[in-house]
Amino acid sequence: MGVQILGSGRYVPERVVTNHDLRDIYGFDPDWIVNRTGIHERRFAPEHQATSDLCAIAATRCLAAAECDPSEVDLLVVGTFTPDMCFPSTACLVQDRLKLNCPAFDLQAACAGFVYALVTAAQFVAAGTARRALVIGGDCNSRVINPGDQKSFPLFGDGAGAVLLGKGSPEQGMLSYQLGSDGSGGDLLSRPACGSRIPPSPEALKEGLHFLTMDGRAVFKWAVRVLADSSTTVLNHAGVGVNDVRWFIPHQANIRIIHSASDVLGFARESVYKNLERYGNTSGGSIPIALDELVEDGQVARGDLILTSGFGAGLNWGTALWRW
Repeated sequence: MGVQILGSGRYVPERVVTNHDLRDIYGFDPDWIVNRTGIHERRFAPEHQATSDLCAIAATRCLAAAECDPSEVDLLVVGTFTPDMCFPSTACLVQDRLKLNCPAFDLQAACAGFVYALVTAAQFVAAGTARRALVIGGDCNSRVINPGDQKSFPLFGDGAGAVLLGKGSPEQGMLSYQLGSDGSGGDLLSRPACGSRIPPSPEALKEGLHFLTMDGRAVFKWAVRVLADSSTTVLNHAGVGVNDVRWFIPHQANIRIIHSASDVLGFARESVYKNLERYGNTSGGSIPIALDELVEDGQVARGDLILTSGFGAGLNWGTALWRW
């Protein structure tokens, strides 16, 4: 507690890729995509843009919204699993772009990356070891998805979102949170090649091991369960009921996952924020993009309770209940 969000910002690439575009290019069935996922279109970054570019623009807009000079930022945490390169970190690239003078590091928890980064940065602010902590979630998924896989390729898009944390009143901040991991499910969602286990090679590329692979059915069942269970745990720990929550912002992975978990939890559809029909699954960018849209539309007021929950490869999940 004692931490507040001073501002937010988002960025998605200009290129819109519709389901009909995927039909024309790859032969995918647009109706199948909508019925199975709820996604109508997504954004793909052009060749000259990488994850750090998306993050830098989102961060610049965030700082402008917070009326914060870059010189005031004393911590930068970036949640991403599609870094520009293995090293240096995406955070260091963003730090240089924005001319920040602060420690900067990446946090890799896949689609739970933003919640992990938010919880981590909030600890610094609450402890008094950071005054202005910039938290970014962003991914360039179009660079790691397999265009030959009709079940996974249409799910993902590119984008980034950012928030700036600072000291708040004793009533503001995280009422409760949960971070969790289950590495035994790592094979369910992974990118096998281009690491130290399977270095890049012509053979690995030929086999498509540099692309994301996913057991969609198993991940779906796990995601519904963990989204509902983790959210219930966090709400119970805070002594808060579903009706007390102004907005439930789940990771925008699949409309059926969101609806299934929301129904289990008892959330009314009008209190569950969704934008995946326009962006698809932007991984680390998913939750902060949604949050910034709500803030920009004037849908968040002082004292509102916001429940966010991310889940993905690892397997990792993170849920946080925030009082605005």
